[in-house]
Amino acid sequence: MDSLIAKANAIHPLSKKRKSLKRNPAPYDGSSKPKPTTSQTDSTLSSITHRTALPKSLRPSSPLPENAPAHSHIPNKKLRAELNRQSAHSIRRKQLIEDAAELLLVDDAGKMEVEGEMERTWRMTQEEIAREAGAEAAKGRREWKLDGGPYRSRYTRNGRHLAIMGRKGHVATFDWQTGTLHTELQLQETCRDITFLHSHTHFAVAQQKHVFVYDQDGVELHKLKSHVEATRLEYLDYHWLLASISTAGHLQYLDTTNGQIVAVHQTTKHKLGTPISMTKNPHNAVIHLGHQNGVVSLWTPNLPHPAVRLLAHLGPVQSISVSTGSQGEGGRYMATAGKDGMVKVWDCRNWKGAVRSWRLRSAGDAELEFSQRGMLAVASGGSVNVYTKPTTPAPNSPPPLYLTHPVIHKPITSVRFCPFQDILTVGHDKGLSSILVPGAGEPNFDSSEADPFENKRGRREREVKGLLDKIPADMIALDPDFVGSLAPSVAKEPDQDIPFARLSRLQRLRIQGKADETEVDVDGDEGEDDGERGGVATSKARKEKEKMKMRGRNKSLKRYLRKQRKNVIDPKAIAVRQKLEKEREERRKEREKAKLGPAAERKPSALDRFASSRR
Repeated sequence: MDSLIAKANAIHPLSKKRKSLKRNPAPYDGSSKPKPTTSQTDSTLSSITHRTALPKSLRPSSPLPENAPAHSHIPNKKLRAELNRQSAHSIRRKQLIEDAAELLLVDDAGKMEVEGEMERTWRMTQEEIAREAGAEAAKGRREWKLDGGPYRSRYTRNGRHLAIMGRKGHVATFDWQTGTLHTELQLQETCRDITFLHSHTHFAVAQQKHVFVYDQDGVELHKLKSHVEATRLEYLDYHWLLASISTAGHLQYLDTTNGQIVAVHQTTKHKLGTPISMTKNPHNAVIHLGHQNGVVSLWTPNLPHPAVRLLAHLGPVQSISVSTGSQGEGGRYMATAGKDGMVKVWDCRNWKGAVRSWRLRSAGDAELEFSQRGMLAVASGGSVNVYTKPTTPAPNSPPPLYLTHPVIHKPITSVRFCPFQDILTVGHDKGLSSILVPGAGEPNFDSSEADPFENKRGRREREVKGLLDKIPADMIALDPDFVGSLAPSVAKEPDQDIPFARLSRLQRLRIQGKADETEVDVDGDEGEDDGERGGVATSKARKEKEKMKMRGRNKSLKRYLRKQRKNVIDPKAIAVRQKLEKEREERRKEREKAKLGPAAERKPSALDRFASSRR
């Protein structure tokens, strides 16, 4: 051991002193012997400095980088130093970004690649993939043969823990990487779905009559009596909401922090049919429902009606999945599978039509699931197919097939990708099957959001931080970026047209031909006569009024407008009415003068009363 340490130059014998003091002598302070520097006194540091090279991004910031621009032409020393500091900071920032890109492997890597044109990745079997993969990655290839199926599964956000649920009441949660079993229950009744709550310590099970909440020891904590005959469950992590859909069409949101019902929506009253499938959009926390009549509806707690209604299939919508990718496509695309045998991919930004649509190769109910890297798993019949880039616009053509795996046990009831792992768990009638899908999981994780290696202390801190940063349910919307944004300016350029919805009420009525011209604005020129004040605008208004008379009078609209301005006092409108009354009185006097004729020009006398009595 001593020889190894001496070989590493960590400790030197006293008899053999290195002559490094002569090369870099310390400054002389008047004493007889020079004082050694810090690097010379630390033998371990001096032994590794000449054998170690730091990366450029971690080197001391005092010297300027090599390619830093020179500002020697600037006479002001303070300004020159500031410019040098900014340019050096910019160059170091670029070096840090390059180092991070090299360390984190942000490129699209990890997938299987073929060497020749005739080879295909989907021809690789699971045995070949497990043999070529590492020993740790090959542990994900497992087969669980269980009784009580068909089974459904659900992973936690960090992908460390797995919850399984059998149709006949078998429920279990465990750490699949270490094999540690948390709890196992035999509920002895029909179960339909299972989901984790804020962590692996609590999970909810949709049983035959109600929804029950259990802890990791299998102790029943709550019985949610308001959730009757729930078929699907979803948990909104940032809002701490448990959403459930029942056979009667009731969509309920439960706040798990205080146990209060946030919202209840009756989906069937909108002629949507009975909901069959359900999923959440991780980008904006909107619930997507697939109905019996082929309609897909999007729901938020603050709207009593669906935010979006879409006719997706000609038959019932069997499964829905929303992309969860971390490469800018999270929540952007939605995939649906119907009983008509079609799979469609939709763009959630415009809903103008399916980006892709293809027909399934095998008959039967289909299950869909997006991976973190954008792959789409489609399980139908007796096989599971994984497609790459299903969001590339190419209607009526299936995306490239990446991997396929036969499943002899039918029916297939669920498919789940494990977060941060290249594993796909398939639930079927005889248990569960985990297959390897290279390149499906995200290799880089944010430990503040989901840490696969978190301990008990980290979990507690994450729960407290999540409660402090809890987002209210009223803020759930299709566009989550509206929070903190400014309203668009209503000012317009002279050559631009204002949209009809942003016009004032009087302008909209004028365009529709329903404006009441007695409320025209007066710009202060009341002393002018009608010819100078009216002009072309008055003739246009008269033409619109005559045109409206030809179409018929809308008395209900006038009655509504009259009620609307019943209690409104507008000085301009009062001035206009007074002026109209004055003009109407003057016209009445002129008509009377025209009836009397030349007699109106003579001054009246006392004998006129005898003339009137003689008549």
